[in-house]
Amino acid sequence: MNILSTKNLTKHYGAEPLLVKALDGITLEIEQGSFTAIVGTSGSGKSTLLHMLGGLDTPTGGSVCVDGQELSGMGKNELAIFRRRKIGFIFQNYNLMPNLTVYDNIVLPVELDGRSVDKEYLTTIANTLGLEDKLNRKPHKLSGGQQQRVSIARALAAKPAIILADEPTGNLDSHTSQEVIGLLKTTSEMFHQTIVMITHNEEIAQSADRTIRIEDGKLWKVCGKYEFE
Repeated sequence: MNILSTKNLTKHYGAEPLLVKALDGITLEIEQGSFTAIVGTSGSGKSTLLHMLGGLDTPTGGSVCVDGQELSGMGKNELAIFRRRKIGFIFQNYNLMPNLTVYDNIVLPVELDGRSVDKEYLTTIANTLGLEDKLNRKPHKLSGGQQQRVSIARALAAKPAIILADEPTGNLDSHTSQEVIGLLKTTSEMFHQTIVMITHNEEIAQSADRTIRIEDGKLWKVCGKYEFE
């Protein structure tokens, strides 16, 4: 079952003769429960693609469908609610609230949505990510790797349809990067969570079930358990 799909997705900036095709006809399917890495150099369109998949930007053309819902048909408020419930985000810079504890950062999306926190599930997440003894700390008391673990826990807490990770190891050293990627893979398997990760790091991408390469706004290779395209 596909949890996310795009069809002929485009994002253009400017006009001829200075037209920039950041995305140039992307058609993509992401299977539920899979861990997919999208690899590309700077300017390849990978971050633009992630923003489109997460409903953070509006495409010039084409469609994005997440968990059976077409994003382009939603109003601003409806889309904000949908993102909060269905899409988890992990950012390179963690994006934690400095005045909140680790626990409050993790449950923030759930509480903003007016839902009750599943405390048993939260305990499982915290134990899996090694955060059980850090829930009352503020983010500045944590290392970079620990802060990224908090952002992973926050993304998982709302039980989203999909998690989008934007260069999640970009600010981490190589050892910590491998730990974080290992945890992403573990949580994907343990919680049957679909993850799409943007990275420029070829070695990091090899940890995923599936690797997609994007260059000049186009997909040109898919590898892993899927056939080459």
